[in-house]
Order: sequence, then C-alpha cells, then structure tokens
Amino acid sequence: MSEKDRKQNKTGKVYLVGAGPGDPDLITVKGLNVLRRAEVLVYDHLASKHLLKHVPDSVKKIYAGKKGNVHHAFSQDEINRMLVDYAREGKIVVRLKGGDPFIFGRGGEELEELAAAGIAFEVVPGVTSATAAATYAGIPITHRNFTSSVAFITGHEDPTRKDSRVAWDKISTGVGTLVFYMGIKNLPSIAENLIKHGRDPKSSVAVIRWASTPEQQTVTGNLENIAELVRTAGIKPPALVVVGEVVTLRDTINWFEKRPLFGKRILVTRTRDQASELVAMLEDQGADCLEGSTIALVEPDSWAEIDSALADLDKYDWLLFTSINAIKFFFKRLADRGMDCRDLNGPRIGVVGTATADFLRGYGIRADLLPTEFTGEGLADELLEQGVKGVRVLIPRALKAREVLVEKLREGGAEVTVAPVYQNVRPDDYGKVRKALEDKRIDMVTFTSSSTVRNFLEMLEIRDEVEFGRLLGGVKIAVIGPVTARTALKHKLKIDVEPRTYTIPAMVDAIVDYYLAK
Repeated sequence: MSEKDRKQNKTGKVYLVGAGPGDPDLITVKGLNVLRRAEVLVYDHLASKHLLKHVPDSVKKIYAGKKGNVHHAFSQDEINRMLVDYAREGKIVVRLKGGDPFIFGRGGEELEELAAAGIAFEVVPGVTSATAAATYAGIPITHRNFTSSVAFITGHEDPTRKDSRVAWDKISTGVGTLVFYMGIKNLPSIAENLIKHGRDPKSSVAVIRWASTPEQQTVTGNLENIAELVRTAGIKPPALVVVGEVVTLRDTINWFEKRPLFGKRILVTRTRDQASELVAMLEDQGADCLEGSTIALVEPDSWAEIDSALADLDKYDWLLFTSINAIKFFFKRLADRGMDCRDLNGPRIGVVGTATADFLRGYGIRADLLPTEFTGEGLADELLEQGVKGVRVLIPRALKAREVLVEKLREGGAEVTVAPVYQNVRPDDYGKVRKALEDKRIDMVTFTSSSTVRNFLEMLEIRDEVEFGRLLGGVKIAVIGPVTARTALKHKLKIDVEPRTYTIPAMVDAIVDYYLAK
C-alpha cells in the first residue's frame, strides 16, 4: 500500500495546544513535542510566531487569527471544518492557541465539533494569560496577607446588559482578586459596575498589555481613574485587567520590567545560525531583538584547495582557525571525505580567540595556541615569536577575508596555504530592517565583524548623508573587536559600545553597562 493510500485509509488526530501568553519559552514541553510532529498547523494571532520555527518545513501552516470583532482570517465554523477535514485526510493537526485553550479560548467548542465528527483529539494545556500577565507585572494574584480567592472573568461581554452572565453583585465584594480577559473596550463599564455593586472606588487596578513579551506595558491606578489612565497611555488590546489589593505588591516585586535592557530594541546583524547566542543573551537582559542577518554562509564554489590540503595534512606544521564558521565548515568537509579528528594528529592547532577555542573543544580538540590578543594580528605575532621560517601553515577560512595573518606569516618566512571552506553572501531582503529604522523602532545595532558593517550599509541602499542621518540618527552602535571598530568608523558610524574583551558575553555585558550608566 502506498503512503497516499495508507493516509486515505486512516483518520488523523487533532491536538489542541496552549501556546502560553506570548513568551515562546513558556510553552509546555509536551506542547513543543506535539508541534514537532505536526503535519498541519492552524495557529492564532496570540500564539507567538517564534514557535513556528519548531515546526518542520513540510508542515502546512494556516493562520486563523482573530483581532477583536473584526479582521477574522476565518470564521469559527470555518476553523472547525478545517480541523475535521484535515484529520479525515489522515493528518496530525495541531491547533495552536494563545494562553490556555480552555480559558476563554473557545477550545471546548472546537472539541465538541471534533467529537461529533468522530475525530480523535488531545488537549495540551498552556500557561493562561491571567497568571502570566500578573506574574510578569510583579503581581501575585493570591497572597495570604491580602486574599485567598481569585476569579477569571470575560471583559468582552457588555457589563451593562440586562442578561449579563457576570454576577456583578457577587464578584464585586465576594472575590479578592478579579482578572478580566479582553476588557479594554469595556473598562469604564467594568469599573462602574464594580463600584456600583460595592467595590471600593480606591481598589487598586493594573492593566497589562502584551504580557511576557518585550513589548509589555503596565498601567496602574484605581477603579475611579484607571479608564482615563489607560486612555491617556494609549493602551490597546491585547491586555488584561487585574483588580485587587495584590496590585500594590508590584512596587516591590516588579522583576520583568526592571531588567536593564527592557524596552530596548536591538538589531542583531550576525548570520542567522550565529545570531541565536547573542539574541538569547540580550533577551535574557530584557531586550527586544530584531534579527537582520547581513551575511549568509554557503559552501565555496570549489573544494579543490581544501581537498588537496587534506590529502597532505600530515605535512603541515600548523592548522589555524580564525572563526567558528571556519571550524564548522572544515569539519563538515572532513566528514564528507570520510575523515575525522584523528586525522589531525600531525599539525599543531591555533585559534584566534576563546570563543573559537571553546567551539573547537566541541570536536574533542584543545587548541595548542590561543593568543593574548584575540585578532589575526595577535595570532600572527605569537607565531612569529616562535619563529616560522620554513614552517608550513594551513588556514581554512572564508573565500574573502582579511589578509593580515597570511601576509605577516609569509613575511616571516612561513609557507602558507589558504583554503576556502565557505563564502559569505548577502541575503536578498532587508526591507523589514529599513522599515524599522524609518519608524525609529531600533535603539541599537550590533556588529560582530567588518563584513556585517559593510553589508548592513550596502543592503540599506542609503543614497546620501541626509538619508544616512534620517535612518541612523540616534541609533546606538555596538561593535566587537578593533577591526570591526575601524570599519565602522571608516563608514562614519559613531561607536557607543566596544567591549575590551572580544567575545559575545563581553559585548552583552558592555551593552548592559552602557544602558545602566544612562
């Protein structure tokens, strides 16, 4: 039986998965495992788009988001039909919803349709927006010194309706903490009804927008003034409303918004593969990172030079690596030729810095030489001190790279073989970065190499000094290493952050120190 026939003769399954409140790291382990098995993904507006990277490329992705009472990609009936139809095709369907699907997420309605159609399903709970919003705003929704009761209430319903399903007379004074979902539009009526039914007008209130994300915004007040404060602050959905004296604890335990880089949007220009470390470290300090890779790494057009060198590897005295990328592509080619690290028992190995040395240890190899200064010049100088006349050196590297290491070693009498193992190419589209700069939505740009500087400016296609100032005026610049710094200065970029140690952790520390000082 063919795969097609097999699928046509079996019924699939639908997984209803809670994505959590916004921070993609808050999805459950089971939710993540289910995503990785998906064949069809139907996802909502409030499910973090970062979660899509965990889904196989072959998956059919369907956006079914809803914004308020308008802008619906599909009606609820159409979504229900979609889930049934794809499951009947034998597919594993993941329905990804923000927060928890059983708390104002209409998850029960969707499952009723699946049950009626005889479709197998499972539910994976998610961190609900109420608890996450309060937690990330520094508000414990229960506290033994304040209250031991909490209620989750829809704020989407008009509280002035005569047939309201909200028991205002009971919740106003009978529950300690009230959390209203989707309550921004009706906030004035909510406050009015609570006061009308006995809640103290001075009761503390917090409104939290885009909870757990770098865009989180919190406004606090009381029932009498919160509607006006929210209107003045321009708070729009999605947002939650928390009412109760526990809100006063925010002054003490507001941890998320007090991180040093909170509210700062930082552009990372490294390659997509390399950006993850820098992005993760910046986000851990509260930054909102935009990945705008200026470099893509691909294999060289020809492997002739490195293949020739690998055939005579035991004849080299030194093997030098000036980047993590060089190591990565070198060992890939080594494996492609049926070789491994045991074939490197001839030459000694030198690296340009600690990050490169650490990456090399991942292949089970400890570098013989790590220069005091983490640059090509530093590596060359320390080799020259040892004497290199007649020494054979192999340097696997990018097709186009700085020649200073090669030139200095050759001047010292070394026989240097340069073997390209990868090449840098520029990504095609940089429109989103240019738009973000035009909208003044980038606070800082990070550069980790000269090529990131050059490509960044070329890809922006800046026509004159006026446009240069319009796009980059007020944007802070962080660079790593003196070579990158010289390139940035050459292109009229003012450097604001330059760590003394040329590593990613040092760069992040320097950025944090810069903003803390300000």
